[in-house]
Amino acid sequence: MLVERENPNKTEYLLNVPEGQSTDIRLDKYITSFVQNASRNKVQKAIKDGHVLVNGKLEKSSYIMQPGDKIEISLPIPPSPEAKPEDIPLDIIYEDDDLIVVNKEEGMVVHPAFGNWTGTMVNGLLYHADTLSKEDEETVRPGIVHRLDKDTSGLLVVAKNEVAHKKLSAQFAEKSVERTYWAIVWGNPPDSGTIEGNIGRSPRDRKIMTVLKEKKGKSAVTHFETIERFDHLALLKINLETGRTHQIRVHMQHQNYYVFGDPTYGGDSVRYGPNTGSRKAMFNNLFARLERQALHAKTLGFIHPATDKYVEFNSTLPEDFQFVLDTLRTNCKP
Repeated sequence: MLVERENPNKTEYLLNVPEGQSTDIRLDKYITSFVQNASRNKVQKAIKDGHVLVNGKLEKSSYIMQPGDKIEISLPIPPSPEAKPEDIPLDIIYEDDDLIVVNKEEGMVVHPAFGNWTGTMVNGLLYHADTLSKEDEETVRPGIVHRLDKDTSGLLVVAKNEVAHKKLSAQFAEKSVERTYWAIVWGNPPDSGTIEGNIGRSPRDRKIMTVLKEKKGKSAVTHFETIERFDHLALLKINLETGRTHQIRVHMQHQNYYVFGDPTYGGDSVRYGPNTGSRKAMFNNLFARLERQALHAKTLGFIHPATDKYVEFNSTLPEDFQFVLDTLRTNCKP
């Protein structure tokens, strides 16, 4: 069991090895498997520097974990560098004095973080705009009200001042923002449906999310409508009540409707249908062309923070998504 506590200058973890569990695994490997974004080198350095205790004592990285061991981990938080403006092309579909609506391309990280301090959407926005809000007081996330996964394309709204940030954030918290996604999924889903299931980190792999038993994780609700069918695949229109990490991808996996091309949640192989050579070759070509999950944030609607009027924005599908869709329409008729 992992318990995380964050202090101003460090993140603390308490990790217990269950009684009766045979681990036969080194201390550094055990910690790395549970703590997100902690590389093995980083963990080994923390152990060497005395930031890890096992049963209240210092141990080496090579220590073999035993049932009942209690691990205390204290990882210093490095200061967040201030995000710098960069001349990065952005697809801005609307802008006024209070907000910007961006059609984020696939492969672009929203804001700087470990491993991606440059080349993010925020870096491009700082170059483009005179001001962005700093409501969250984090210099690496100015203007950011909500996020999309790196390999999910589509619409994001960004606040340019603190008043807009507060009002937009409140709408997301109240679940009043209209967000519609398009996704290509494996399987034959019903004409419409709702998926409910708490989402949290997988106990087997802390780097991915999963549906957990009731009272664990965070509540998540996903509504979908099937708008087009193919041979063992479908195009869905999806609306979110909540905005959990990887929510659509995890909920679809939970129902065995894997998002097409998703390498993390099982959508990057032929899941259903005939296992012929020509069919496999066609899908392998599509996977190579897409190189990500077929998921796009297509529409975004909210109350404008300055006018108090409802506004809605729509985006076109990116070329890779459209290519897959056109190929399925031609070669995979139901």
